[in-house]
Amino acid sequence: MSKNTDPVADYLARVRNALKAGHMHLDIPASKLKRAITQILVDKGYVRSFLNIDDGKQGLLRIYLKYDRSGTPAIRNLERVSTPGLRTYVSSTDLPRVRNGLGIAILSTSSGVMTDKEARRINVGGEVLAYVY
Repeated sequence: MSKNTDPVADYLARVRNALKAGHMHLDIPASKLKRAITQILVDKGYVRSFLNIDDGKQGLLRIYLKYDRSGTPAIRNLERVSTPGLRTYVSSTDLPRVRNGLGIAILSTSSGVMTDKEARRINVGGEVLAYVY
């Protein structure tokens, strides 16, 4: 079994694949960063909810995905920005706007994982993890 070098990209790919397949939920190996990203997706209305499942090891995140009445996923696109080979950092004055404010950028800052709007409000920069819209 190979060691995953980019857990955020793996997380985004699993969510993207589950949405394409029309699954109602998916299980992902848990970490603090993945919990923080999932909490942001829940708070912003992109996923319904999530559960922490204790499996005796690192645990699992069960994420319940959100669809509209016609079966279209609430998340249209998940895009990884900063990679292990090319980290992308922004200052508080250069925070990205995704889809002219209709999407969100997820950032890892010194104050924790947050959206671009929250980072702009408290005037911090950080590493841009992903774009969601």
